[in-house]
Amino acid sequence: MQTDVAIIGAGPAGLALAVALKGSGLDVTLIERSPEASLAAPAFDGREIALTHRSQAILRDLGAWDRLTETEIAPLGEARVINGAFPLALRFAPPASGEPLGRLVPNHAIRRVLFETVSGPVGTRLLAGCEVTDLALAAEAARLRLDSGEEIAARLVVAADSRFSAARRRAGIGAEMLDFGRSMIVCRMAHERPHDATATEWFGHRQTIAMLPLHGAASSAVLTLAPDEAARMLALDPESFGAEVARRYERRLGAMRLISTRHVYPLVAVYAHRFAGRRFALLGDAAVGMHPVTAHGFNFGLSGAVLLAAELRRAVARGIDPGASGALSYYASAHRRATLPLFLATNAVARLYGDHRAPARLARAALIGAGAALPVVRRAIVARLMDARPALSAG
Repeated sequence: MQTDVAIIGAGPAGLALAVALKGSGLDVTLIERSPEASLAAPAFDGREIALTHRSQAILRDLGAWDRLTETEIAPLGEARVINGAFPLALRFAPPASGEPLGRLVPNHAIRRVLFETVSGPVGTRLLAGCEVTDLALAAEAARLRLDSGEEIAARLVVAADSRFSAARRRAGIGAEMLDFGRSMIVCRMAHERPHDATATEWFGHRQTIAMLPLHGAASSAVLTLAPDEAARMLALDPESFGAEVARRYERRLGAMRLISTRHVYPLVAVYAHRFAGRRFALLGDAAVGMHPVTAHGFNFGLSGAVLLAAELRRAVARGIDPGASGALSYYASAHRRATLPLFLATNAVARLYGDHRAPARLARAALIGAGAALPVVRRAIVARLMDARPALSAG
């Protein structure tokens, strides 16, 4: 089989790129190891995505946003950061514009609507239930071999196959990997008291608990714990689990009740040494796998997808081979400029807040105190959270 662009991975970033390339004149093949049924109706995976205004605009431009239901979109009105028993909280609220800081949408819902958008009579060719077993990048073309034995020749291969990308390794690209040695449990909890559309990140003793507001008296709970403690929590029955989360959260939202399945993820940040080369590019978590404390990893995946699509469209318009290194250089440099500063800052914050020694606790208190006292600092952070720049054109 021959194709212009082979995308490995039908997660949100890979799907967004496929949608953004519709009508470009490029033949696109999407390769995904999961069966097609799980792409059309993805299962709940616990993750709620805080979408910036720019990401919302990207999804609108791609034709995916309007496919979400009202109950799948929850406004994020305010965010608070709490450090242990320290009396001050760092608060982030939007300007008096009537717009929230962002909106929370389940990861599985975003995947569903992007898949619906990419499907159709003139949709991308989908090879589902297939896994890439070999990759060769040559001057004239890239060649992929699937576990079925089928071979694909592509002008460009885009790897969007997770932060532990096998395609990235096969392409000979290394990555900085920071393992925080923690596990995240994510699930939905009903609670007694209203959340007032406020997200809270509480850094307690040897644990971090985030509560993300959903519709009604319910929140997405994100518990960051040592792996053995996470395993103990997962072994609890639903009633005991709800009581334990309420206790750990010091009953800030009253009694709690588990209302979803529980999911656990290792806490590992990843940054690829390079994002592109001859006939190859990295996208989404395969390029930048963020610590979730700043909620920007998914947003970087979306912005990277439309940035790469715009460059590929530009190459086609100029008669340039889209797999040539020169055609990908702007994407690689622009995406690095957009992501590296926040990646480094996020890891520094995560290290500081993951350190339970007394000096680190004092430093966190000082940081929150400074942020609470300096409105200019809070405004800068809010501007970054809202990220209201126009969406990059995919056409």
